[in-house]
Amino acid sequence: MHFVVCLKQVPDSSEVRIDPVTNTLMREGVPSIINPYDAHALEEAIRLKEKVGGKVTIVTMGPPQAKEALRKAMSFGADRAVLISGREFAGSDSLATAYILTQAILKINETEPVDLVLCGKEAIDGDTAQTGPGIATRLGFPQLTYVIKVVELNEDSITVHRKLETGREVVQAKLPALLTVEKELNEIRYASLPNVMKAASYEPEIVDAKTIEFDPSQMGLKGSPTSVSKIFAPPVRSGGEKVDGTKDPSGAAAQVVEKLFQENIIMQKGGSR
Repeated sequence: MHFVVCLKQVPDSSEVRIDPVTNTLMREGVPSIINPYDAHALEEAIRLKEKVGGKVTIVTMGPPQAKEALRKAMSFGADRAVLISGREFAGSDSLATAYILTQAILKINETEPVDLVLCGKEAIDGDTAQTGPGIATRLGFPQLTYVIKVVELNEDSITVHRKLETGREVVQAKLPALLTVEKELNEIRYASLPNVMKAASYEPEIVDAKTIEFDPSQMGLKGSPTSVSKIFAPPVRSGGEKVDGTKDPSGAAAQVVEKLFQENIIMQKGGSR
């Protein structure tokens, strides 16, 4: 069985800074990591490979330095890594990114048919949760989103638990299919020493606009109907109003209730105070 994992290299969110003049992310000196949700997708693909057999291929789009993220991913037990890189892809939003990744997956599928595509729920630097469903739509695959457990996988179908606001949902779909996963899905393993040593010298396959036929109108800035006009840090929250109830608890409670009425947070029956 062939598993394809879509992975993204993102800035470490704990280290992100914003230029106060340009309102853009300051990436210089900021470490990059594998998108956490994608790491769980990779872990699940490797677990499924160990359970039913097969191969795990990683696909990512990014600059040449994304090779490091792919080597890191390979150290966990993947079999192949493909990097889509080139100036033509710069500025792609989630719609264009879904198109680019889809074209790469279709190319891979020509020689090694794909059974299951796994993506993280979202990227922590964008939080759109659109790329995975966009890929599924373009591939014509059933999409199972917000997956927190894979119950069963066989040659024909997959059964999963989906996370909902009100609980969970059990869903079955025919293969090939696409999953977007939550962090609750699994615990990420530690890379074994043999895999780390093997990954250190691994050279990912490089794909560009010459390797695969892409439609220029569907990628980069031309193929991106959305754009980020401004990015900024939210203002620091000031502390909320405090009421000292140590000396007069009853009076303090009455003061709090009166404040809640004034702010229309609570209302008496009938809608009046």
